[in-house]
Amino acid sequence: MSLKKHRMTEQRRMILEEIGRTRGHPSASDVYEKVRRRLPHISLGTVYRNLEVLSSQGLISRLDMGSGQRRFDAVTDDHHHIRCLVCNRVDDIRPSANAGIDSIKRDAEKIAGYEVKGFSVDLYGICPRCRSGNTEKVIRDDSRKNNILRK
Repeated sequence: MSLKKHRMTEQRRMILEEIGRTRGHPSASDVYEKVRRRLPHISLGTVYRNLEVLSSQGLISRLDMGSGQRRFDAVTDDHHHIRCLVCNRVDDIRPSANAGIDSIKRDAEKIAGYEVKGFSVDLYGICPRCRSGNTEKVIRDDSRKNNILRK
């Protein structure tokens, strides 16, 4: 997508507001359902296109965490995420997790000559809610494509 400036339309403003209000990391479908209450004639395709524009402008972050479904985040600073392999819930991981990453960033700049503009670490696991369930769950570990884990 080009880096040209896009005007802040009413649709984009509402999409941005809904992402900011949403606790967690909504999918495009989640955003669509919320925005549709305020703009009943908006289409899912319009929401997808506007999410891409907002992401390309740096107003939101787009997360591709291997679940096959993109998620969006109102927090655009460098931080990490963890995704549940059972329910696909996504949570933020905050500053104390950055300690080792900062040295990797410095190495990338010093040794490889890169100017690092950002970084992201995506972790995968099983959330507390899914771990507390009594039923056996079969999950596909997307980080290694063919591994299947049983709980």
